[in-house]
Amino acid sequence: MRISVLALIAALSLVVSACSPGYPDDRVVRSIRALRPSVVLLTMRVPPEKKSDGYDDAYATGVVVASGRWGSDILTVAHAVDGAWRMHATVDNTRKVPAHVVAMNKTLDVALVRTAAPDLTVASLGHSSQLESQIGRDIGVLGYPIPDEFQDENLGLATSVNVGRLSSIRKDALEVALPIVPGESGGPIFLTDTGEIIGIAESRFDDEHSIGFALPIDDARTFLHRHDAEHGF
Repeated sequence: MRISVLALIAALSLVVSACSPGYPDDRVVRSIRALRPSVVLLTMRVPPEKKSDGYDDAYATGVVVASGRWGSDILTVAHAVDGAWRMHATVDNTRKVPAHVVAMNKTLDVALVRTAAPDLTVASLGHSSQLESQIGRDIGVLGYPIPDEFQDENLGLATSVNVGRLSSIRKDALEVALPIVPGESGGPIFLTDTGEIIGIAESRFDDEHSIGFALPIDDARTFLHRHDAEHGF
């Protein structure tokens, strides 16, 4: 009789589990949850457009691609950090650590930033070579859109996610159907269902904000192989 009761309890547990509510975007939420800890905010001073003006505050997003006792390496875009000084990376939206540029390719618009902060969460980079057959896939970008505006409104610091679709494969760029808001440049572009990083957010059209562009992650990998081979690339 005892065995029958235990079997009944086990069967009821399976029924309850099977009836638990599920959501179509559960995989998306899991992808974002896994990727978010590796995304950091970069703050810095940059040269002004006019020499007569003072240095400007600037922002970008970065993604941690290597980390250990020695510190951490962060991938971002070159145009956001070119000429920057007094750079800091904010980790987990709370901890601000000094950072500096160690390598840059202005043609590719990619840069490598290093900080002494050890053992940060590292993102797993995907591939972009087979994306021609993936046009229309749902994608997302994680980053820090206009962080100064959020802070001015006392809304706090947090990563934001925006989702769209992979629109096209252009020459040296991925076209994405989502705007790349200032501050999000340098953030990871990822497939929402798998979390695979396929690009690094770069820019958008001035006249049509809904069209954005990203550096294919394989180009970023080539850059990392040249400038960060000591950390596994």
